[in-house]
Amino acid sequence: MASCIRSICEVARHQGSVFVDTNVILESHRVGSWRALTGGYRVETVEDCVTETQTGFQRRRPEQRIDAGELHASLAAVHSVEDRDRAELAIRAHDIILDRGEASLWAHALHRDDAWVLCGPDKASLRFGVRMGFRERLVSLERLLDDVGYRPRPSLRTAYTIAWHGRALGEIVLAENE
Repeated sequence: MASCIRSICEVARHQGSVFVDTNVILESHRVGSWRALTGGYRVETVEDCVTETQTGFQRRRPEQRIDAGELHASLAAVHSVEDRDRAELAIRAHDIILDRGEASLWAHALHRDDAWVLCGPDKASLRFGVRMGFRERLVSLERLLDDVGYRPRPSLRTAYTIAWHGRALGEIVLAENE
């Protein structure tokens, strides 16, 4: 009965842009879900996140390496971000320290007025999203993959799951409202 109700009430799969951070790109490649993700959504990121996927390249096992050219080709868009946009972002939430990729991703997202969602497990990034009023636009990788009918093997790491995402957001919302 519960699963029946869940499927009836479930919101339709997101149709707009899906912004992904470096961690999501790496995890999607690790579990073999990148094609499912990019095939099911308009996946976008920023140049800094693509660059971060190449950091530490030489320390990864061959199956963990991501070819930058193939990554660019698989994405719907890779956006460049100006320093002034990152500076503006830093002023809006000066006490939240985002790494370069996430700062660039948020700097880009804040200038968009379309129906986007952001996928990334970094708690500072989630905190920024909550503080800026975008809680409903923050989504877990597991939710995105579930919505396109993909079950990764091996399983996703904990920080990419629906349960972890919900707990983390709940903790952040409580902390932000104190």
